[in-house]
Parts: sequence; structure tokens; C-alpha cells
Amino acid sequence: MCGFVGGTDPSWDYTAALASIEHRGPDDGRLHLDGPVRVGFRRLSIIDLDAAAMQPMFADDGQTWIVFNGEIYDFLALRSELERLGHVFRTRSDTEVLLKAYLEWNDGFIDHVDGMFAIALWDARDRKLRLYRDRPGIKPLYYYYDGRRFAFASELKAIEAALDASDLEIDQTALYDFLGYRYVPAPKTLYRNCFKLPPAHVIVFDPDVGKLSDPAPFWSLTVPEQARNISVDEAAEELRGLIDESVRDQMIADVPLGFFLSGGVDSSTIVAAASGLGADVSTFSIGFDADEKSETPYARKVAALFGTRHHERMLSQSAAGDLLPNLKKWFDEPFADESAMPTYLVSKVARENVTVVLTGDGGDEVFGGYRTYPRFERYDRLPSWPAAMDRLVFRLRKPFSRRSPVTRMTKVLEIAFARGPALWAKIMHGMPEAAKSEYRGRFDIPRDYDDWWHYREHWRDDLPVRTRLQLLDFHTFMPGMVLTKVDRTSMAVSLEARVPFLARSIIEFSFSLPEQVRYHDGELKGILKYAYKDTLPTEILHRRKKGFGIPRYYLKDLDAGRPVQEHLLRKLFL
Repeated sequence: MCGFVGGTDPSWDYTAALASIEHRGPDDGRLHLDGPVRVGFRRLSIIDLDAAAMQPMFADDGQTWIVFNGEIYDFLALRSELERLGHVFRTRSDTEVLLKAYLEWNDGFIDHVDGMFAIALWDARDRKLRLYRDRPGIKPLYYYYDGRRFAFASELKAIEAALDASDLEIDQTALYDFLGYRYVPAPKTLYRNCFKLPPAHVIVFDPDVGKLSDPAPFWSLTVPEQARNISVDEAAEELRGLIDESVRDQMIADVPLGFFLSGGVDSSTIVAAASGLGADVSTFSIGFDADEKSETPYARKVAALFGTRHHERMLSQSAAGDLLPNLKKWFDEPFADESAMPTYLVSKVARENVTVVLTGDGGDEVFGGYRTYPRFERYDRLPSWPAAMDRLVFRLRKPFSRRSPVTRMTKVLEIAFARGPALWAKIMHGMPEAAKSEYRGRFDIPRDYDDWWHYREHWRDDLPVRTRLQLLDFHTFMPGMVLTKVDRTSMAVSLEARVPFLARSIIEFSFSLPEQVRYHDGELKGILKYAYKDTLPTEILHRRKKGFGIPRYYLKDLDAGRPVQEHLLRKLFL
């Protein structure tokens, strides 16, 4: 896992920019300031620890260089294919495999690659800079463009450090969107001329004319019109094989490796697969100040079952309060997922022992594990009411405390009579339009602004409800909230986090299944639970999902009556 920064303006401070992301790569750093595109790289050594694997890595003729953050899952097989085609390698790194793949297949190389990655490639032969972001959006990639000058980086703070403050203007619509989504949705960032490259997209910059292409997709997750004709037993067997393959590929490292273990279905499945492959497994877990509020008892049972070296630590209420201000430092822009705090702490514990961890993230989106799906199904059958009723109900509850019966009843009514993306936003704890009215004027938001444009962009009424919501989560909540949280908090302590459930083969397999197979017996994550029914205990497979959020009482000191995103926006960004 690493970090990079680059740009076209010679006056920018690339040294400061690179220093700002040292946490992403504490092992080494390098600046290359020659040519039309300057670039800097920070290295966290994972595969091939030799200095020859350092980046930027140049082709033999010096015409092409690459910087790359992430991991290529199938790089050994890809390397063998390239060797058969005549390529000679001087390192054991997956970076060189990427570079040689580009030299062999040009723009088509990305079709041969599976992994988590943010890639920047400069090719002097056509004088173009190409940037790619992985399919699910595991690794971040930010860029700045003012119509002429171009910069790119692994984190927004690096662009802030490189540029003059006068170049960066707050995007008020991003602040407004944050209230509704709890994160700033791609392609937006905190600043007007800065953007997130969407997952599975590429952009191309021509420094000679200062022209940037529009982001173009190189892959899309499709749900076939005709689902696979496959039995539950056949699907379970195939799934176990795909998970074993993904875990095996992602356990390749030249440094110590471990596993996050919450005791839920997803992380327990990954640990079970690793144990079945004969791995010597270290596991890491975080709890809270009372076991009944924690998942740690379940994590202990799974650790005991598979004989792992288990490590756990507790996050106290006072420690959570101390960590809350770090949300701005970690994410650089508004971000309202309180589970970032325990994720940071479990990453810190893991980093004391290992450099790489495998996690169960992505399982809920790929296999359908959220209780929000059946909840949406129930409410979406009801009729909707006009927006004026939302405003009236909001005014009625405004004088009451957040936990008063009036507030609770009116919130139920708001959800019961919403439909489509507006209903989904409320279920996902976004602030409804009526509650954001104060900010609409403050941020000068146009009257015709679509509050739920990000959801509507990926909304598919033609799909069955649960598949529709899974696909929506895959494109919105997962990259915008879940994967962002894991990347920033793990990299804050220089820990590489890998996500086996998000191998391309597993994603495409699950979405190709009929809903009745994916939700076998009508259960959330039914096919995953069925596949591991003989491996994991029933109490692990069928216990109620807790998630990784912190107990409510940990946040009792937040502004009374305000949603957490409103509190964070006021305290950290306004």
C-alpha cells in the first residue's frame, strides 16, 4: 500500500505534498521532477522489498513510468503470461507486472488486471498521462483541474499541500450533499476544482494542450437479464472455490499478515477460508466497554474454533471522544461514519503485529446482508405524500428533543410515506430535504437542485428490489462510506487492508445468481450462509447483524437533537 502525488505546474510544492501522505508509505519516498508531469511516491513495502521495486518505475527505454497504489491479485499468473510473450522482469513486484502489461496491450491492459488499485501512467510516446481507479473503488484517486493545470494524488490533503490556498474554493453543494449522504459523493470533493475519479474509470490528460478527457468507464457491473440456471448446492460449491482462490491470492506478501475478525459472517468466512488453506492466522478485534455492546465474544469463539492468535482491545467512551476530531485529519472532507473510530483502533492494534490485514468488507453489498433491504420493501409498498407534508411534519417536531415520542412518531411517518430514492435516503439516515432547508439558503443551493442525484444515478426500477438496492449500495455507500473508511483509517497507521470479497470473480458471480439463490431461504446473505453451514457455527451464521458502529451513548455529548453529520459539519468544517 502506498501513496503518490503529481502535477504539471512547476511552482507547486511537491515536497510538502509528498510529506503530507508519508503515513501511506513510511518505508521510502522519491520525487521525480523532470518532464511535463512531476511525480512523487511514498512506499509501504509489501511485495518485493528490494529498492529496485521502488516507484516511479520506468520502462527500459525510459519513455514510460508508473506509480501505483494497491495490489494486483492475479499478478503471478499475469507475469507468467507476459513472460511467454517475451517480457523480461528485473523485480518480483506487481508494479512491474502492471508496467509490462501496459507496454504489451496499451490501453487494453486494464482488462487483464484484477485488484485494488489507483494507477498513474505517463507515456512519452504519445505524451499522455492516464489515471485508473479499481472496479469497486477500494483505493482512492483525487485530481485537480482548472482548465489548464492538472494535479493528482492518493489523498485530498496532498493536493491541498501542493497548491496555493487561492486555487481551492469550497464547493457548497458538496457540503449540502454531505448532509444527505453522510459523505461527499463522487465525483465531488470538498473543493470545486477537485474531483474523485469514480470507481472503474479512467481519465487521460494531455499536458501539451492542457486538455483532460471526461472520466470513461473501463468496466461496469451488469445484472444479466437472464440469471444463471444454477442450483443452490452448485452455487455454494462454486462460491467456496472463488473465496478460497481470492483469499489465497490476497495472502501473498513479504511481510507479516493478519485478519480483522468481528465474529460476523463476513470476517469469519475469510478467517475460515485462510485456516482451510493451512495459513498461520493472526486475528484482531475491537470491543466496547461492556461485552453486551460488543461483538468480541463472537470473535473469541471464531478465533478459538480456528486456533488463531487472537488480539483484542476495548474502545472506551472517553477514547472515542478523543478520536472524533481526527475525522477531519483522516478524511480531509466531511465524513460521518462513527465506526471509523473503532476501525482506526483495530488497525492500530493490528499494525503492532502485522503490515497487511484481510477484511470481510464488501460482503454485505456483494451478497445482500443489510436489514435496510427488507425495511425498504415494507415501506415502498405504501403510498407517498407531497413534499409539503414532509416540511409540515418537520416543523411539528422541531421544538421536541431527539428522543421524544413526538420526534419518533413523526420520523416513522416521514419514512412510511416516502418512495424511491427519497425513502432510501431516510432509511440510510440522511437528513431529509425539509431538515436541510436552513442549509439550502446558507449554501446558495438552487431551487431545482436534485437532493438525491447520487442515488438516482444508479437507481434501477427494472431490477428486483433487493438486487436493485445491492447494486445501489455497491456504487454509492460501499465506495463512498465503507471502503473510504477502511482505507483512510488503516493507512493512517500504515497498514494495508485487503478485501477478498471484492475480487472481480466473486462480484460478477454473485450478481449473476437468481435472487432466490443469493437470498436462499429468503435470508439475507443466504447463499454465503449456506456455503459455510458446515464450516461456521449456527450462532455465527444466523445471529443478528450488529455492524461496527459504536454504542449510542458514546456520542451523547454531540449537539442535542442534531444528526451526527450536522454536528460534524458545524464543528469541523464551518
